[in-house]
Amino acid sequence: MPNPRSSSYAVTEQIVINTGPLITLARIEAMAVAERLPFIFICPEEARAELAEGEAVGHLRVEAPWLTVCPLREPISPAVLSALDRGEAAVIQLALERAISLVCIDEWKGRRAALAAGLKVVGVLGLLGKAKLLGLIPAVRPLVEKALKSGIRYDSELVERVLESVGEPTLDS
Repeated sequence: MPNPRSSSYAVTEQIVINTGPLITLARIEAMAVAERLPFIFICPEEARAELAEGEAVGHLRVEAPWLTVCPLREPISPAVLSALDRGEAAVIQLALERAISLVCIDEWKGRRAALAAGLKVVGVLGLLGKAKLLGLIPAVRPLVEKALKSGIRYDSELVERVLESVGEPTLDS
């Protein structure tokens, strides 16, 4: 499979990614898939710290050498922290500070807040759909099934729409 960082694909845009999608990609063993997507993945230091804290208490180690970790220019507003977890709040703030229009957040509250801030939002399912459309993976459904079996929850209608959009049978099929 071609690497999007080679001349076959242009890295088209930056994307700020949250802790949850990184954990999901690691759980379903799809980190290499994300690495081949035509994005420059960035995460705030706060999201990277959440991953390290999780690892310190026995959670899955998330290895992503292709991930750029960046500091925020300003502290996160206490008002924002009262509504979102630190990682989601930092992802949205970093995207806004650096004029990056795309974020990868799976959690519903974070997605709504990002949309309200005028950002485009994609989740792991969207990343997997893009990977299939680019020919980087043969199918999305096996990875979705693996995510569901590992305890990751997705809205069933969203899963069905993603699978239909990439021409795959739905989970009910």
